[in-house]
Amino acid sequence: MSILTTWLEHYGYGMLFIALFLEMLALPLPGEMMMSYTGLFVFEGKLNWLLSIVSASAGVTAGITLSYWIGYRLGRPFVAKYGHRIHLGEQQLAKMSLWFEKYGDKLLFVAYFIPGVRHITGYFCGVTRMSFRRYALYSYSGAIVWVSLFISLGRILGPKWEAYHQTVNRYMIIFGISSIILTLLVYFYQKYKRRVLGAVMSLLTQGVQHFHSLGKVRILLLSSFITFVLFVSLMLGLIQDFLAQEFSQFDEVASFVVHSLFGPEWIGWMSGFAKLGSISLYGPLLIITAVWIILRSRERLLELGFLFWVVIGVEFLDEGLRMLFHRSGQVVPGLQLFNTFPSDETLTSITVCGFSAFLLLRHYSMRLFHISVILAVILICLLVGISRIYFNVQFPSDVVAGYVFGGVWVSLNVILLELLRKLQTSEGAKLIN
Repeated sequence: MSILTTWLEHYGYGMLFIALFLEMLALPLPGEMMMSYTGLFVFEGKLNWLLSIVSASAGVTAGITLSYWIGYRLGRPFVAKYGHRIHLGEQQLAKMSLWFEKYGDKLLFVAYFIPGVRHITGYFCGVTRMSFRRYALYSYSGAIVWVSLFISLGRILGPKWEAYHQTVNRYMIIFGISSIILTLLVYFYQKYKRRVLGAVMSLLTQGVQHFHSLGKVRILLLSSFITFVLFVSLMLGLIQDFLAQEFSQFDEVASFVVHSLFGPEWIGWMSGFAKLGSISLYGPLLIITAVWIILRSRERLLELGFLFWVVIGVEFLDEGLRMLFHRSGQVVPGLQLFNTFPSDETLTSITVCGFSAFLLLRHYSMRLFHISVILAVILICLLVGISRIYFNVQFPSDVVAGYVFGGVWVSLNVILLELLRKLQTSEGAKLIN
């Protein structure tokens, strides 16, 4: 690696282009390390940040383009001649091609984050004859994001890159693998939709006599149940890491990144972001949600009751979690904070904003409105968490824990609300009959 970094320092952008071009052809070269060192050289003023990203992107896209056409031209003859040795014949290849044509493009964007996987995707897409236009759209986009992220991280971490790069790489790999697993789950859900839907709904509605009366809400319940399971899994992982005291390196890296990105000039903005996690936002939002329910909902009392319960209940949940998890928090000037796990602000923000958004979106079908509200909720919760880290009042792990526990609380109450709504409808229908 020292030889490569020496060449990188001497030959700059040309070396970066060649190294990433060859890596995309499946040569064993450390791409992430090269880009991270490039970011370090950008930090030191030896290279230009934008030109580094352009050179790296050009090298990657040239490599994956060549690997695609090699797979496209030579792949099928190779499979026809030698495929039987690995149980890959024309029939299996046809099935794989059909699957990859439908769902493979979703994997291309995140495949770069997994060593070994990114090296073969170009060849594989060529062999399966994926449309080059689709391949280029997703693979080029993923390549640009991949190189921009690693070069920018190297630039941000600067002299501390040596100490942090292993941790950063590990989380990037986890992100890539998690994204692929999520894509596969979506695929299997779409393929076995009826079977999965029936199994989950029978589990959720054991107490409901008229199962088929649930109608379209079954999809909503299923998605809420999947979200609930996901957040519970994350919650159990967080609790395990908390008990094992394994947050220190994550907290150190995340705090360093936040403070590197947002300097002292951001203090005014961060004070405003912090107010998004207070009654200044929650009060008007809850009033708007309540008025929206009164104007548009048929089950006004049920939804208003749940809105009240979710908001009040999260305060009891927060107190209970703080009694359960005892942790010394960040040290601010003259004060040692205690019991900051999970973050009260992020727990409350994702609960209030998330559940209010659900009630607002449930009674409005315009797709653009849905997307806008979801993005607004994500942005608000993210800004609240960043402000907590910026002011050193909570650890990054406290902030993440608040998101996860809040996600569990919101998804659980969405499930309960929809089940109670349908039970109420079923009982009303019985009385009429």
